Amino acid sequence: MASLSIGEFAQASGLTPKALRLYDELGLLPPAEVDPRSGYRSYDRSQLGRARLVAWLRGLGMPLVRIRVVCDLPPLAAAAEVASYWRQVEADTAARKELATFLIDHLSRKDTDMADVPAEWELRSASRHDRGLVRDSDEDATYEGKQLFAVADGFGMQGMDRAASVAAIDALGPLDDDVLSGNLLKVLGNAANSVQRAVHDFTASDPSRAGAGTTLTAMLFSGGQFALAHVGDSRAYLLRDGELTQITHDHTFVQSLVDEGKLDPEEAASHPKRATLLRALVGHDTAEPDLHLREARTGDRYLLCSDGVHGVLPEQQLRHVLETADTPREAVDRFTDLVHHAGAPDNAAYVVVDAFASSAGG
Repeated sequence: MASLSIGEFAQASGLTPKALRLYDELGLLPPAEVDPRSGYRSYDRSQLGRARLVAWLRGLGMPLVRIRVVCDLPPLAAAAEVASYWRQVEADTAARKELATFLIDHLSRKDTDMADVPAEWELRSASRHDRGLVRDSDEDATYEGKQLFAVADGFGMQGMDRAASVAAIDALGPLDDDVLSGNLLKVLGNAANSVQRAVHDFTASDPSRAGAGTTLTAMLFSGGQFALAHVGDSRAYLLRDGELTQITHDHTFVQSLVDEGKLDPEEAASHPKRATLLRALVGHDTAEPDLHLREARTGDRYLLCSDGVHGVLPEQQLRHVLETADTPREAVDRFTDLVHHAGAPDNAAYVVVDAFASSAGG
């Protein structure tokens, strides 16, 4: 066996001896042999390929737990995992850019617009989750609170009474009772970490739940701002001044093809793999939600919904209902009728929220 000392192996692989010792402790890159008396590590030249892959993935900023997954996959599957990770990085970078743009605009106007800052906000809402006409169980869940609104679409538990979506919503719910102050994104991000732990505990508590998980789209309001957490293919829409905008980005295989220019949005709607998720909250995974911070405007109407709604109703119908319904309750009732008229092939969950502000001084 052509052995290399830890120093030689470090130089050949591009990793430092300190990193190699760490990767040995983590079981990611154990040496071929350890001298029982001196503790000196030696490596086989055949390990250089894995070591260089680890170095490259660390260069991408990939967490060690995910690097272990990539290293253990066949080449094609590993390539797909790297592509998925990089799409996540790009989405996170876009979210931070959006936050920076918001902060620049907000701070630039702070001195001149203080007299026009709304003093109080009122949120009016309605929600529903519906089993549909085909499914035997309902794996969707909603939360409609005072300042917190959420939709979760569970999977992997068909026929069971409880879904990962319910575990996620239950973990998020206490946030609605908090008095919010400070960094709104950090508050919602910390809550999302609690949701991840809840989904992990839910799946780990019973072998029959292996592979179960959920999407999550949640909005947390504080005054004229709201934080948005999103992972999966549930969606958030904003109706403002008659224009409907999708303010979340689907984490699906088909959406990745659209992003890469390999598929038109019209083709994506009927693609056989349109429901294949690239990111979701799953017990064994470390996927994190996208986090955004946005400003609300008086008269805004928001829709959170699972794919049992947006996958059945075209965007023109969503916009028409949101634009013409007098109240969130009317919008929810009309969505229910339309989804059922379209056959309701999936569970459906939706929350509609209206935001109204009063100017300082009344």
